[in-house]
Order: sequence, then C-alpha cells, then structure tokens
Amino acid sequence: MPRSERTRACMSPRSPDAILGCLLVGAVGDALGAPVEFLTWAQIRQQFGECGIVDFVPAYGQLGAITDDTQMMLFTAEGLLRAHVRGALKGICHPPSVIHHALLRWLLTQGERAATEVGEDGWLFAERRLWSRRAPGNTCLSALRASRHFGELADNDSKGCGGVMRVAPCAFFPDAFANAAESAHLTHGHPTGYQAAGLFADILARIWEERLPLAEAARASLTAHGNKSGMEETRQIVEQVLRLHEEGLQPTPRRIEQLGGGWVAEEALAIGLWCALAADSLEQGIVWAVNHSGDSDSTGLIAGHFLGLIHGPDAIPSRWLDKLELRDVIEQVARDIGEVPERYQGGGSDMERAIWARYPGG
Repeated sequence: MPRSERTRACMSPRSPDAILGCLLVGAVGDALGAPVEFLTWAQIRQQFGECGIVDFVPAYGQLGAITDDTQMMLFTAEGLLRAHVRGALKGICHPPSVIHHALLRWLLTQGERAATEVGEDGWLFAERRLWSRRAPGNTCLSALRASRHFGELADNDSKGCGGVMRVAPCAFFPDAFANAAESAHLTHGHPTGYQAAGLFADILARIWEERLPLAEAARASLTAHGNKSGMEETRQIVEQVLRLHEEGLQPTPRRIEQLGGGWVAEEALAIGLWCALAADSLEQGIVWAVNHSGDSDSTGLIAGHFLGLIHGPDAIPSRWLDKLELRDVIEQVARDIGEVPERYQGGGSDMERAIWARYPGG
C-alpha cells in the first residue's frame, strides 16, 4: 500500500465516536507532552531514555494532567454549543462573539479579571477542576484581559500557537474555517496565527464530513484556502510536510527541530500534521509529536486531534485513557457536540430546557 494511502479516516462520516476520539486524544497528547513542554530533546532523552517520554509522568502534581490547551479547547466547544442554542432560539448569532464570552469565563477560572462583564453561568464554568492554572500563554491572557466587548479582535502581532491549539471543536459545526480563524483572532493578531487555526479546523472538518484521508483533506483545504491573504507561511510549511510525507520521511526529533519548535501557529500545525500523517498507529503518532525540543503539549494535542478523529477512542491505549485528567468532562462535551445541535431547535420541551440550563444562549 502506498504510504500516502496509510493514514485514512477509519470512523464513519459524522460519527459521534469520531468527535469523542478527536477530543480525547487531543487531551491525551496534551497530557503526555505537558511534563516535557519546556525541555530540550537532549533533556528528554536523558530523563526518559532513547525513546523519550511514552507514559504519563506527574505534571502539575498529578498523572495525566491537561494544560491550558485542553482547558481552552473545552471552553471553545462550550462557546460553539451556546452559539447554536442562541441561534436556534433567536435566529441570529455571531459564534466567535459567543466563543469570546466563553474564553472570558476561562480567564476567570485562571484568577484573572476581565475588562467587561462576564456571565458566570453554565456547567463548565462551575466545574472546579478547571479552576487551575496550567502555564497559560501570556498572549491569550493579555488579549482576553484587554477585551472591552465580545468579538473584539486582538490588538497584537502574535502568531503564537495559543490560537490554533484550541479550535478543533469548530470542525463539528458549520463554517469551520471562518469560526476557527476569527476565534483565534480574538487573541492572536498576526494573520498567520489565525489563518493557521482556520486551516486546522477545515482539515478536521473535511475528515469528519467527507471521510477523506488526512493527506487528501490537507490538500483540499489548501486548495480552498491556501491563497487567502495571510496564509503564505502556513501554506508553505504544510506543503513542505506533505512533501516530506510523500518521501516517506519520519518525524524524528532532529527533523522536527529543523521544521520548527511549534511555538508559533504554523509550526505547531505542521508538526502535528506530520506526526499524524507518518504514524502507523495512534500511539506512535502521539509519541512522535511530544518528543522534541519544542512546544510538546501543543504539538501533541494537535496530532492527537487528527489521530483521534481518524482512529476513534477505541485506539487509545488504556494506560493513557485511564489516567487522563477530566476524562469525564471531555467525554460529556464530546457527547454534547454530537447531540445538542440535533436536539435543541429553540422549543420549550423538557429536554430543550435542560440543554438551555447547561448552555444558556441568552
């Protein structure tokens, strides 16, 4: 079988299990990379051996700890769900503004203050296990602190990976590219920072909706969006990764370092994409994605979103899944993404009132 045919979408199109796999494996990659996020490959190898880190070790005082990456991904999902509820009830909604409000709730969980009034409702905000600082990025914090109204775009020139790392849930809602790009632009003002986020969500959406193989989905996304203004850096590095994959090159720590550290958006997307493309298994792709000198938790998360969508939750090694922090919360959010858009149509049934209580759309 040609190498380009290996990495196929294994789940049925629009399968609830695919959503669950996407979110869970993203969090697994985040948790595996968290303890080594600020270590060089030489330090990782010295501490964990020639294969690098392959099992959870304590971070933030516990095994399987997630970081700000997964926290913000969950609040992005909450924003999308609340946007659906609002749109179904009122007939009009701007999803990035609702996502912004959700991210400001996340800001409050970090012990920070917002410049505008923030509604402290919904079940996710009440989940106290999310009220923990996990090395949140300064760009995200400063941009959210400065927001004077919902939907206000960031006034900075950052293209850090803090925008792209949180937008995977956009893939499961309409207008994936636009909502991901604009919601990343809430905190990251450089075009590369938010256009890479849009491309990431669009690739996931093409796998989700059309069951395209990963490489084919990436090429289709580049065809659709690669010529947009501000996409130049992302297009160049994604095309480079596709060539490396076609040549059969594996993402070794040294080759990843040559590609970049993943601290900026286009590099994080490219590293995660390459590891997912080249891997023969979910486990292999995640291990590759975190064992390098760069932003290991974010690249692990991005690779995990791809691999989880492709392989589904049953492919997650139990030694990771059983110890994953907030697994129950992630599973609930994934279920809600699959169910709420189908069940909430703006009526007044008991079921719809229960959905409103969880995801108020006012």
